[in-house]
Amino acid sequence: MKRIVTIITVLVLITWAIELRSGSWQRQLPTYYSGVSGTPPLVMKGGDPYIRALMRTITASEANDPQPYTLLYGGKRIQNLRRHPGRCVTIVAGPNKGNCTTAAGRYQFIDTTWQEKAMLYHPGPSGFLLWKNYSFEAQYQDAVVYAWLSDKQAWDMDISRKLQQGKLDEVLRKLSGTWTSLGYGIEDNVMTKKLPKIYQRMLTEELEAAG
Repeated sequence: MKRIVTIITVLVLITWAIELRSGSWQRQLPTYYSGVSGTPPLVMKGGDPYIRALMRTITASEANDPQPYTLLYGGKRIQNLRRHPGRCVTIVAGPNKGNCTTAAGRYQFIDTTWQEKAMLYHPGPSGFLLWKNYSFEAQYQDAVVYAWLSDKQAWDMDISRKLQQGKLDEVLRKLSGTWTSLGYGIEDNVMTKKLPKIYQRMLTEELEAAG
């Protein structure tokens, strides 16, 4: 048993050493610039423009900020995107006032949801066996959400097809259980009623970029 524990410890230390050498412990955080519409474009390249426009619309409601990938609930910043920060910040308004939330990043993932979805959709985890690390860097935040929204079984809905049919309201209603600020839930915000128009601007940008 002691031998197994020793082997596992060595493997973990080797993983940390490799990541430290590669600079993943403290990478310089990039600057993300807003698009014409004011909502920053995705770091992720390519993909379905309808899903991309939806992702940017979620951003407008959940993390309306020039640098959303580094945003914590309450406005503070993540200094290291090596993993989800898991920092619990007290909620200051709304029905959950007084509780705390670990919401972070462009899509305001709480730590448990990030871990669950990253295990399914993260394209580049590091580590060994059960000791996987799911980087929270910008491209991975995008990649996980894009794959999740593209998964028909996850939502019991083909989101892209619904959007192409002009059924944004149906899509937002479906997603509001996860992102409550999209409407139909308990935590609307000042952006909620503007989301249909924001989505149309995002879609125009994304379709133009896709050629």
